[in-house]
Amino acid sequence: MDASHDHHDCVTPVKHPAEPASEPRLRVGIVLARRFTLCALANFVDVLRLAADEGDRSRPILCRWRLLSQAGEPIESSCGLSVQPEERLGDPRRFDYIAVIGGLIDEKKPLHPDLTRFLQQAAAAKVPLIGICTGAFILHRAGLMQGYRCCVNWFHHDDFRDEFEGLTPVSDRIFVVDRDRITCSGGASSAHLAAFLVDRHIGAAAARKSLAIMIFDEAMAADRPQPGLPLELTTADPLVKRALLRIQQALDTPLPVARLAEQLGVSRRKLERHFAAALDLTPTEAARRMRLSQARHLLERGDVPITQIALQTGFCDASHLIRVFREAEGLTPDAWRKARRS
Repeated sequence: MDASHDHHDCVTPVKHPAEPASEPRLRVGIVLARRFTLCALANFVDVLRLAADEGDRSRPILCRWRLLSQAGEPIESSCGLSVQPEERLGDPRRFDYIAVIGGLIDEKKPLHPDLTRFLQQAAAAKVPLIGICTGAFILHRAGLMQGYRCCVNWFHHDDFRDEFEGLTPVSDRIFVVDRDRITCSGGASSAHLAAFLVDRHIGAAAARKSLAIMIFDEAMAADRPQPGLPLELTTADPLVKRALLRIQQALDTPLPVARLAEQLGVSRRKLERHFAAALDLTPTEAARRMRLSQARHLLERGDVPITQIALQTGFCDASHLIRVFREAEGLTPDAWRKARRS
């Protein structure tokens, strides 16, 4: 996707007082949702800032970024700190991208109608839209993600499926580029998304410099697996790691190996070969171990009934869980829980 547009050249952007007269190569307008995630904003902007100038002098020479709002009032982040927007919305075509940074998932207050219209105008003008953290939810609610693949944080995978029935997000990659939509899982991956944009518009050296100053070892490609929950099984194999995350996201409804391979875009034989080399296990054996690990976690949390734990970890019923658990631990789940407490 070439995110630059010929019609941008005839629009004169508003200049920052400290900005040199030359036109930047990368221009990003940023819309903040109420209770947005501060670290997602900071990681994203700091990569642009460090790529824009020599060293860390912070002059917006090669990159330009502006915080936009409809009214100009401070916007409170999820941690309570507020940020002051710099410009009114105006014409979205003065930017190469418009990024929306979301925040708390239970913040149901919708975007101001002016902000929604602004995003729709940007889409109509073919300005690429970026959803960072739960910004992907906001773009979907505005009707701007139909037919596009969408990346969300693994932690919000089920929230997305609950809100957008029939849609399955990508939760095993740090960001997804689908034509003129880019969605990102947030957190540290926001920095890698910004580095991707810098690489595209300014160059790989500028992207590497930004990440190095921020103490990132290297730029991560879009298909790098999200870290996810702590796993009993760890591996450096990207395919196996993505598969483990998929299994983890469906612990209550185990995926057949053939279906898992299909979702990952590989053959069943290739997936099984990678699992054997990386973990000396089949995908089915790895999934069973992960489900038992989750069962142990739930047993330690309190008095969750065995029947409920069986349902949450993908066993047919309590009897099935008890049988498999006894084979693995030498104790029934109830006996194991009592032993842990004592």
